Amino acid sequence: MWDFSLGKAFGLMLRTLPFIGFRLAIYFGITLAYLIATSGGAGIGYMIGSILRDAESDPSGSVAFWGGLIGFGIVSGVLYFAREYLLYIVKAGHIAVLVRLIDDQPIPEGTGQIGYATQIVKSRFAEASVLFGIDQIIKSILRTFNATVLTISSFLPIPGLTNVMEFVTSVINFSLTYVDEAILAYMIRTNPENAWAGARDGVIFYAQNYRMMLKNAVFLTIFAWIVSFVIFLVVLAPVAALVSVMPGLGGFWTLIIAIIAAYALKAALIDPFAMVCIVQVYFKAIEGQTPSPEWVERLNSVAAPFRELSAKAAAFVPAPGGASVSVTRVR
Repeated sequence: MWDFSLGKAFGLMLRTLPFIGFRLAIYFGITLAYLIATSGGAGIGYMIGSILRDAESDPSGSVAFWGGLIGFGIVSGVLYFAREYLLYIVKAGHIAVLVRLIDDQPIPEGTGQIGYATQIVKSRFAEASVLFGIDQIIKSILRTFNATVLTISSFLPIPGLTNVMEFVTSVINFSLTYVDEAILAYMIRTNPENAWAGARDGVIFYAQNYRMMLKNAVFLTIFAWIVSFVIFLVVLAPVAALVSVMPGLGGFWTLIIAIIAAYALKAALIDPFAMVCIVQVYFKAIEGQTPSPEWVERLNSVAAPFRELSAKAAAFVPAPGGASVSVTRVR
């Protein structure tokens, strides 16, 4: 049914508990920021609405809603600009220590794991913007590959079920997040001097083994959705109780805050578990393989982002002193 070891995945998670705690702290902070900003905005809106109310209208409720929406939007904007940092420190850092453990290499205990992981990531990617640019182009290639090469009929060869096929396609697209992390794990493991070439090879290896990869990634995605929904149901009542004491919140915002809390727990606990599983599958699949020229040609023919990645790899120039630069810039 799947090609990874659950026991090994749980064991690796336990050995990186300090990083799990770090992820929990980060995503709890994000949830708290949403709660504070939304409730604060709603509270201000509620007070303004109360001042503006008259005998014929009571605008406090609608003003509170818009105040909450503004607070929600501010936090979302901050997170949008912080996404490079989150990828660099949280996701890539956790991948780095997990790769070391998969390869039976020693890692520090306790909170020293976080600093150690940061050092590894910095040695592979000098700046967060470089890693972010590589990550974005990998995702673009995977989406294009999925749309042009992968035929949905290979998974569900039943004509006429358009809605079901669209649903399955959506699941596959969501599952590519885990595939993207597996390719980043490959880059951290091999530590190529030319990061763009390393990313290109990682994509080629994925293409060579895409059926095996997608089978496991789709399974993990469905598992993550089911567990996330259960978490949402569990946190809904506590969130509703908390929101009920805040003026101007309730109803719609109870649902939104509960979704954010469930997503935070998913990102902190479920996603790293799925990541460990898919990295196991990827490393197992590519063991002993070399990039296939046939797949290079196929990817070049169907995916413009892959041609862009290949151009960046070709344009790479080692910098004096062993550092690396590229003569092209990430768009």
